[in-house]
Amino acid sequence: MSKQTSEGWSSKLGVIMAVAGSAVGLGNFLRFPGLVADKETGGGAFLIAYFISLLIVGLPVCWIEWTLGRFGGSKGFNSSPGIFHAVLARPWGKYLGLLGFIVPVGVYFYYVVIESWCLGYAWTSFTGGLDLGRDAAAYAAHFNAFTGMKGDGSILGLNGPFVFFIGVFVLNFVIIYRGLSKGIEFICNWGMPLLILIALVLLARVLTLGTPDPAKPELSVWNGLGYMWNPDDVLGGLAKPAVWLKASSQVFFTLSVGFGVIISYASYLKRDDDVVLSGLTATSANEFCEVGLGGMITVPAAYAFLGASAVAGGTFALGFNVLPQVFAGMPYGHLFGGLFFTLLFIAAITSSLSMLQPGIAFLEEGLGLDRRGSVTFLGLVTAVGCTLVMWFSKDLKALETVDFWIGDVGIFLQGTILVYVFNLGFGFERGWTEAHRGAEVGIPGLFRPIIRWIAPVYLTGIFLMFMLKNVAGWNLSFTEPRFTPTGQVLDLVGGPGREASGVAQLTAVFLVVFVAFTVLLIRRAGERWSQR
Repeated sequence: MSKQTSEGWSSKLGVIMAVAGSAVGLGNFLRFPGLVADKETGGGAFLIAYFISLLIVGLPVCWIEWTLGRFGGSKGFNSSPGIFHAVLARPWGKYLGLLGFIVPVGVYFYYVVIESWCLGYAWTSFTGGLDLGRDAAAYAAHFNAFTGMKGDGSILGLNGPFVFFIGVFVLNFVIIYRGLSKGIEFICNWGMPLLILIALVLLARVLTLGTPDPAKPELSVWNGLGYMWNPDDVLGGLAKPAVWLKASSQVFFTLSVGFGVIISYASYLKRDDDVVLSGLTATSANEFCEVGLGGMITVPAAYAFLGASAVAGGTFALGFNVLPQVFAGMPYGHLFGGLFFTLLFIAAITSSLSMLQPGIAFLEEGLGLDRRGSVTFLGLVTAVGCTLVMWFSKDLKALETVDFWIGDVGIFLQGTILVYVFNLGFGFERGWTEAHRGAEVGIPGLFRPIIRWIAPVYLTGIFLMFMLKNVAGWNLSFTEPRFTPTGQVLDLVGGPGREASGVAQLTAVFLVVFVAFTVLLIRRAGERWSQR
C-alpha cells in the first residue's frame, strides 16, 4: 500500500531537530527547575527518581513510539488512530489511537496561550516596561492583569495580551500550513540552535553573578546551585510516592512521550531509517536543555537575588513574577530578561507546532481533507478550545482543568497504552526486530526486560497511584493539594469531601464533548480506511 501523502522530512537531522523541538519546551526551563527546587518532593530524591523514570519510561516508550510510527508510516498512515489501525489490524484498534489526537490538540488549547505570555513578556522586557522596581506585589499584579486572572473575559478585546495571543495563534497555523519540511523542520532547524545559543548566554550571565548583595553573602549563585542539587534526605524522599509521581510526570511531559507527536513524526521516515539512534539523539538533546541548561539558569539566579523563599512559588510565579524582579536588579536586565522570555517563546512555538501536526495528519488521511481544509478545520476546533481557556481566565481555572485532564491523565494513559500495544498487540519480539531495522546502534540488551516487563508494571503502578490521588479524591497521606499560580487551592473534579468549581465542571463537559466528537471522526475515518 502506498503512502497517501507526499510529505516527508528533508533530512535525518531535520526529524531529530523536529522531535527535539517538540520535547524542548516550557517544561525544560520552568517546570523542571520548579520541581527540583521543591524541598518537599525535590532535591536529590527527585533527581534520582527522575533519572530512573527516564531509563524505565522515557527512553523505552520513546523507542516504542519511533518504532510503531515508522511501521505505521510504511503502511500509509501518519496519525495515531491510523497507525494503531495498521499495527493491531483490528476494527477496534483505531480507537486506541484516540488520545493521539486528543492529547496534542487539547494541550494546544492552553499551551499557545502561555506561549503568547512569553512573547508579550519578551516585548515588554526589551522595551523596559517590565522593570517595576523591587516591589514583588507589582510584578504579581502585572502578571494577573496580563493573564486575565482578575476576572473572566477581562483580556478579550483589542488590548496587548489578546493581540499577542492572536498573533501567536495565527503564526502557528501559517507555519503548519507550509508542511513538514518547509514549516516545522525549517523552524526547528533555525529555532533549536538559536534557543541553545540564548540559553548559553543566559547561563554564562547567571554563573558570573557571584554574590549580588555583599551584605548577604549567603545569597550567592553557588549556594543557589547547592539549593537545587544537594542530595538532602534522599532515602526519605524516595519513600514518598509523590516524588515518583512528579518525576514520571515530568519525564512524560518533557520528552513528549504519550503526546501522539513522536509516533506521527516517525511515520514520515523511510522504511529503513534508524529509529534507535534518532530516538536516543533527540532524547539526549532534550536532557541537555533540561538538566544542563534549564536546571542551571532559573533557580540559581532567583536564589542569588531573593533567597530560598523566592523559588517556592510555583512554575508561573517563578517564571513570570520572580525572574522579572531578578532581571530588574542586574545591569542591562531588560536585555537579559527579554532574551529569557524570547528563549521561552522559541521553546514554546517549536512544541506547539508539533501539537498541531498529529491533528493535521488525522484530518487529511481520515477525512480526506487537503492541507488547506485540514488546517482550517483544526483552526476552528482549537479556536473554540483556546477561547474557553482565554474567557475563563480568572485564577486560570479553565487552563488548570484542561491541563489536569489532558496534560496529566491523558498523557499517562496514552503512554501506558503504547507499552501494552507494543508488547501484546504488535508483539515484543516482532517489535524488537522492527526497532533494529536499519539501526546503526542497537538498543542495549538491558532494555529487553525493561520494555517487556518492568515498564508496563511501573507505568501501571504509577498510573493507579496518580488516579487515586487526583481523580478518585482519596485522601492519601502522600498527596498534596493542587495550587493555582496565585497559591489558591484548586479543586478540579468532584470527589469524596470536595466539590468541583463551576468553571471546572463546564470545562470538563467541553472536554467530554471534544472526546465524543473525536470518536465520531475516528469512526468516519475507519469507514474510509476499510475501503483502502
